Amino acid sequence: MLDIYGTLGPACSDTDTLEAMFRAGMTGVRLNLSHVGLEAAAEQVDHLHAAARRCGVAPRLLIDMQGPELRVGVLPGPLTLPEGTAVRLGTDVPLPRETLPYLRPGQELLLDDGKILLRVLEQREDGALAEVLRGGVLQSRKSAALTGVRTPMPAMTEMDRANIRAAKSFGVTGVMQPFVRDRGDLEEVRQALDRAGGPDIRLFAKIENLEGVEHLPSLLPAADEIVIARGDLGNSGPLWTLPALQKRIAAACRSARKPFMVVTQMLASMERSPVPTRAEVSDIFNAVLDGASSVMVTGETAVGAYPVEAIRYLARTAWEAEAFRREGRDPQGNPAR
Repeated sequence: MLDIYGTLGPACSDTDTLEAMFRAGMTGVRLNLSHVGLEAAAEQVDHLHAAARRCGVAPRLLIDMQGPELRVGVLPGPLTLPEGTAVRLGTDVPLPRETLPYLRPGQELLLDDGKILLRVLEQREDGALAEVLRGGVLQSRKSAALTGVRTPMPAMTEMDRANIRAAKSFGVTGVMQPFVRDRGDLEEVRQALDRAGGPDIRLFAKIENLEGVEHLPSLLPAADEIVIARGDLGNSGPLWTLPALQKRIAAACRSARKPFMVVTQMLASMERSPVPTRAEVSDIFNAVLDGASSVMVTGETAVGAYPVEAIRYLARTAWEAEAFRREGRDPQGNPAR
């Protein structure tokens, strides 16, 4: 069965809205634990289960962990970074200490899923001075990525481990491990789940960098489902190479008979609009036609103005693609021989 996932957030934290989302076709929900622990989200989870009971469904609840992702620290407020200005990394923009040795002149740094681009001008004792090449407004705890650099981060944080210990009691059905680098990352999470009494909790491997793509053959047996996470994966090289990466990962999953999910900006325009673009519905259709077993929206339901409508378009487009696939068509739309 094709899974249709939304993401919990301020726009859909009440029982009535979640009920409407389930009735529109949603089968599961992602809870982003990049910034908070599972215990702090208890009220949201209670509303989720209450809405599911009203609809008579057993919801799939995925927790998206912190993992080895680099993030900006806590800022006193939104920080405006105008293009062409200089900013101090480590002070104006707090970064994990693991990144500081890599802040050498010429090194590029992507912030907030690549929306902001910096280039290091000068390394300093407390960090570095960088030029803003692509500006924007930076918020606390947004993602940070050093292009071409693997920093020595553990697979799980202490908060991740605490969330795994609590997962079973909250009805969690799946754990999403971000920035999977190799099979060892997945094995570490799987062992933690087993120790926490969750051997039946599914493990989703998020492919978000070229290292994950390179190690995909060894990841396939260790994951229950692969996630083509196009946000940060799109930062791993020129953006125009992303569609080919998505196609290659999908083909590898099909060959291994491994379920896979496609996520990120599937209906991004619906954060502001009640109707998606033609390109967005085509993107959903093609992802399912390529064999996706799950599709997901994130900000569209978490903070968007039309969470129920976003799920309705996601579900109906995915169902249409499934019907098309059942007709015996190949991915190009030709009758299968």
